Order: sequence, then C-alpha cells, then structure tokens
Amino acid sequence: MLDPDLLKLLICPLSRCPLIQDGEYLISTDAQTRRRYRIVDAIPDMLIEDSEEMDQESWQEIINKHR
Repeated sequence: MLDPDLLKLLICPLSRCPLIQDGEYLISTDAQTRRRYRIVDAIPDMLIEDSEEMDQESWQEIINKHR
C-alpha cells in the first residue's frame, strides 16, 4: 500500500481526477478516461503512455468496491 498522505496528493495526469489504489494499481476516478497506472516496486508509474484504459465494467467494479 502507498502511504495514504501520498495517495491524497496524486492525481490522474490525464483527467486531473483523484486516484484510488487497488492492489498494485492506481485507478482514476474519472468515468470518461478510466485510466489504470501500475505501481512498480512501491513507485507509481504515472506516465500516460504506460497506463491502460479500463473497460467500463471492470472500472465500475473497482470504483464500487472502494466506495
């Protein structure tokens, strides 16, 4: 888990929306972009070109799990 204070500071570089951590990923809370960023060796990879766009159903499941 990332430090909660660090997680509060991080935002999606594409949508500028807050992120939530789900396992080894940071998930954008933006429903339009649905970006997923990897965490490698406890360091978030926040490069847009390294991120993935999640399908709507998978993204929604993760968002619902963290509410």
